[in-house]
Amino acid sequence: MTIVQALLAFTVAAGLLTLTPGLDTALILRTAAVEGPRRAVLAMVGILAGCFVWGGLVAVGLGAVLQASALAFNILKWAGAAYLVWLGIGLILRPRHSFEVANAPAMKGGDTAWMRRGFLSNVLNPKMGVFYVSFLPQFLPAGVPAAPFMLLLTTIHVLLGVAWLSLLIAATQPIARVLKRGAVVRWLDRATGGVFVAFGLRLALERR
Repeated sequence: MTIVQALLAFTVAAGLLTLTPGLDTALILRTAAVEGPRRAVLAMVGILAGCFVWGGLVAVGLGAVLQASALAFNILKWAGAAYLVWLGIGLILRPRHSFEVANAPAMKGGDTAWMRRGFLSNVLNPKMGVFYVSFLPQFLPAGVPAAPFMLLLTTIHVLLGVAWLSLLIAATQPIARVLKRGAVVRWLDRATGGVFVAFGLRLALERR
C-alpha cells in the first residue's frame, strides 16, 4: 500500500479500536464521575504518555530489527498477523456481555498521582506492548523507514485517544450508560475482532 493508503487505513482501524472500551475507558469514566473532569484530564495525559512510551519502544526496536535483518522483520510481522487473527476470532466468537466502570482501580492522592496512575496503568499493561508490536507493522509500506513512520502512527493513535477520552470526560454519564448496554459492548468487540482478522489476513495474502 502507499503511504496515504496506510495512514488512512490505520486511522480507521485505530479509531475503531480507540472506541472499544477497556481499562483506560473505565479509568477515565470513573475518575470523571467521582473526582471531576480536571483529574480525569490528568489521568488522560498519563495514559497517552504511556502510549508514546510503548510506541517509541516498538518503533525503535522494530526499526533496529529491520536494519539488521529483513527476514527477521518479516517473521515478526507474520507472528503479529497470526496473533491478530487469533485475537480477532476470539472477540468475534466470545464478545463481552457487559462493561462495568466500577472495574477501574480506585486511586488516591494529589493531582500528580492521577497522572502517574494513568501512566502506569498503560505502561505496566503488557497487552499494550503486544498490541503495538502486532498492529503497527501491518501498516508499514514497503521502502518506508520503520521507526519514523511507526512513531507517526503512534501520534495518530494518541490524537484519536485525545479526542475520544476528552469526549468521555465531557459526557461521562450518557456515555457510561451507553457502554453498559450489552448489545453495544458485543458489537464493539465483534467489530474490533473483524478489524484484527482483516488486517491479519491482508498481510497473509499480500505479495511483497
